[in-house]
Amino acid sequence: MQKEILLTSFYTWLSDQQSNSSDDLLLELAKMACVCDDLIFSRRLPIDVDLPGSRVIVKINEIKPDYVICCGMVASWINLSVQVSASIISVETTDITFIDCAENILQTTVDVEQLMAETAGVDIRYDCGGFVCEGLYYSVLDYLYQSQLPIPCIFLHVPILNQENLMIIMADFVLSINNLVIT
Repeated sequence: MQKEILLTSFYTWLSDQQSNSSDDLLLELAKMACVCDDLIFSRRLPIDVDLPGSRVIVKINEIKPDYVICCGMVASWINLSVQVSASIISVETTDITFIDCAENILQTTVDVEQLMAETAGVDIRYDCGGFVCEGLYYSVLDYLYQSQLPIPCIFLHVPILNQENLMIIMADFVLSINNLVIT
C-alpha cells in the first residue's frame, strides 16, 4: 500500500538567489522513477513566519497525508540535516513594566537516530535556526499535536546543491523517506 507523503520547500529570500536548494531537491526527487510512494508537493512556500505554516496546515487537512517532510535551505551547512525540535518564544505582558518570556519547544515523534542510521552524511540537529524554517516546523508540529493527528513530521535542512554533492544528498534524502515510511 502506498503512503502519501507531503513534502514542502521554500521560495528564495535574497535577491541574488536563483533558487532555493530545498525546492531544487524536491524537483530532483520528482524526476526519479524509483520512488514508490505517493508524493504530494507544496513547493515554494513564501518567506514569511506565519503564512507557510497555515498553508501547510490547510494542505494537511485537505489530503490527510501519512507523513509530512518539511524542507528548508541552509547555505552555510555541508550535509543534509534533520531537525529534532523547533521552538518559539512567546511573550506575555501583564503590565507595562513586566515582560514574561517562556520558550516552548516541540519535538518530532520520529526516532531520528533510527531514521538516519544508514545515511552517508546526515547531521542531527536540535536547533531549527529561528527563521521561517523554525516557524514552519513549530506550527506544523504544534498543529499535529493539538489536533491529535498521528502524522509523523520531520524537517530537513538542505545545503546548497552542486555537482559534487547532489547524488549523495539525494541518496540520503530518498533513504530518509524510505526509512520514515517503514518505521
